Amino acid sequence: MRLAHAICQAATLPDPIPSGDCAVLIQLDFGNAGFAERLDEFRLLAASAGTTVAAVVSGKRSRPDAATYAGKGKVVEIAEAVRLHNANVVIFNHELSPGQQRNLERELQCRVVDRTSLILDIFAQRARSHDGKLQVELAQLQHLATRLVRGWTHLERQKGGIGLRGPGEKQLETDRRLLGKRVALLKNKLKQFERQRAVRRRARTRSEVLAVSLVGYTNAGKSTLFNALTKAGAYAADKLFATLDTTSRRLFIEGAGQIVISDTVGFIRDLPHELVAAFHATLEETAQADLLLHVVDSASPDRDQQMAAVDAVLKSIGASDVPQIIVWNKIDASAAAAGVTLDEHGKIARVRVSAKTGAGLDLLRDALAGMAREKANT
Repeated sequence: MRLAHAICQAATLPDPIPSGDCAVLIQLDFGNAGFAERLDEFRLLAASAGTTVAAVVSGKRSRPDAATYAGKGKVVEIAEAVRLHNANVVIFNHELSPGQQRNLERELQCRVVDRTSLILDIFAQRARSHDGKLQVELAQLQHLATRLVRGWTHLERQKGGIGLRGPGEKQLETDRRLLGKRVALLKNKLKQFERQRAVRRRARTRSEVLAVSLVGYTNAGKSTLFNALTKAGAYAADKLFATLDTTSRRLFIEGAGQIVISDTVGFIRDLPHELVAAFHATLEETAQADLLLHVVDSASPDRDQQMAAVDAVLKSIGASDVPQIIVWNKIDASAAAAGVTLDEHGKIARVRVSAKTGAGLDLLRDALAGMAREKANT
């Protein structure tokens, strides 16, 4: 993680997943549906973090083991895979407790990373704007706060740390105090950005311009659709969390005038709560929108679960009541035809498009024009 300045100028936290590392992936089956789809997503997450996947270890359990999550026998199997492939990191597609992570590292003699840390690391690589970097760092520090007892030894070199440690203060207390100061500083800075966003939102409200936010599961094609509509040239790639920083553009719609459309961070199932909290100000843009375009990868066999995960995040940020149009994207890969589906009130509920080929985008523009006219008449 990019936290060289997070605690003090002289201390640098080690990256949990240095680029190019050789990893063994662990996913256990507890009887939940969609195991294969979750494993495919896990592989893509690991690749997005820059790791080389050497092996995947899986197995069935009724419940997690309290000490090592995977159980003694499975830990032996994991250790053998680490030795065989000379791997230097083990990544779990599950959330580990600090104790489980510590026990696993002791048994495996290599770095162990859980799902939350993996996602945080990807976010750290993708953040580009100043406030985006601050939000990611805040999420990282809040997650690390639960793991101080496990790995924070970087300040021990201070040997008392003149001007750093209070009288009689233990190392762990010092780390927590420094961490708390940095977290407070980041929160204050992010509040300033939040106030700036509030000013911009009030200006849009006064101008009565329709505010549209693209939301959806990561890698559903939001940025590709954003570029196709606005010609903005925003970064788009076939990887998870290609976009972190919100980008907004004005878009002229024939027969309706100007609207503002925003490309936002993609969601994922089991999104770390530290990220939801840290990105609250950014996600609030979504909650304040007039319309959400919920972009769905129609070619994904896991699309129903992905839509449910997005709706769960929208509910958690107070955006579940914002009107939605489902954008059934990637019809070029699912062999569906461009078209629209109406709800019971005769309003457009779903538009089938291909952001890649442009099929159906005229229908989506017509839907946006209708919403813009409706807002202008209210």
